[in-house]
Amino acid sequence: RMAAAPPSYCFVAFPPCSKDGLVVFGKNSARPRDEVQEVVYFAAAAHDPGSKVECTYIEIEQVPKTHAVVLSRPSWLWGAEMGANEHGVCVANEAVVTREPASESEALLGMDLVRLGLERGATAKEALDVIVALLEEHGQGGNYYEDGSSCHTFQSAFLIVDRNEAWILETSGKYWAAEKITEGVKCICNQLSLTTKIDAEHPELRNYVRSQGWWNGDSDFNFSEVFSLADDHLACCSGRESLEKQGGDVSAQAMIDVLRDKDSGVCVDSESFLTTASIVSVLPQDPSFPCVHYFTGTPDPSRSIFKPFIFVDDVKLVPKVQSPSFGNDDPAKKIPRFQEKPDRRHELYKAHEWARSLLENDQDKGQKLMRIMLDLEKQGLEAMEDILTRTEVLVPAEVVDLFYDCVDTELKFFK
Repeated sequence: RMAAAPPSYCFVAFPPCSKDGLVVFGKNSARPRDEVQEVVYFAAAAHDPGSKVECTYIEIEQVPKTHAVVLSRPSWLWGAEMGANEHGVCVANEAVVTREPASESEALLGMDLVRLGLERGATAKEALDVIVALLEEHGQGGNYYEDGSSCHTFQSAFLIVDRNEAWILETSGKYWAAEKITEGVKCICNQLSLTTKIDAEHPELRNYVRSQGWWNGDSDFNFSEVFSLADDHLACCSGRESLEKQGGDVSAQAMIDVLRDKDSGVCVDSESFLTTASIVSVLPQDPSFPCVHYFTGTPDPSRSIFKPFIFVDDVKLVPKVQSPSFGNDDPAKKIPRFQEKPDRRHELYKAHEWARSLLENDQDKGQKLMRIMLDLEKQGLEAMEDILTRTEVLVPAEVVDLFYDCVDTELKFFK
């Protein structure tokens, strides 16, 4: 039996389940416990004809123009677990296991496809088209973890969201199917979830599965049943119920509460895996309002705070949530890969480690610190709510330092 995929959870809520014409997106990224995730911003850029882009393992053709993106990513790789672009597109990735073994040969990682979709797609559907075209051209494969002793490979599923719609995209090799969502609550986790409602698919998908003897062509075509290992396609989403209980009131705070819930299993903290970073995005359906993206940049959302980011020109960079760069000396870039593990902790991660040990060892002080932190988070959420409900247009200068200042304040509390 193949290694189990890390149990990450992604959610999206549309009106009427979400509040005031908002689309709310969230993800917990479950990864190996000691892996560091950084939050990085890349400005929109123009690229010379014929230029290439170096992804985690392979180089591919660059496009003439890439959109501005903000990403939460394991700091050893090029792509991202989750992120957003300046056009209000959000993408998150899930590692999945299908009946088809994932390729060990180095190609695009599911996480590279997250970043490529965001850099090249101005809508959710465009991002989907980008991802499936690149999958067709380059394939997916290579080690999902920074591990020199063994190769962990998975297929990919994606939740791709914009202000109007979401797409659930599930893949096995270069084959794929996708479902479009425009209302209600959806959750995806580390197993296939598409059944018979398929709104787009690889043109050869059905011929391929018939040729493999996985489907006879007579019964309804059910993607999960055809591609899952036996008994694997169970309803996975314990978090969905928590969101549905909000009854038409899913807000950023409600999504944060769901991501913090350890009892439901959504907030993963197990022997092998930990929620190493989280994101919540609020996308107003009215395009005259800005999208707000909240990142933790630290592990365990129940002990982290969500800090807001809004895309504006000249947004201030935040080196304190960026891991050190090792350039070409990075063991992830040398062949054979991952022969050693450098210290990738960024400043916020280190400060947060201290705070976590306080929470574990000195309950009174720890709880006091957590109260201060949550109060800081609440101020941020209230300020963002104000921006999303007032009539006057946002002045970019007002939020150019937003994420920077929140990280800075958090660090001051830890000190």
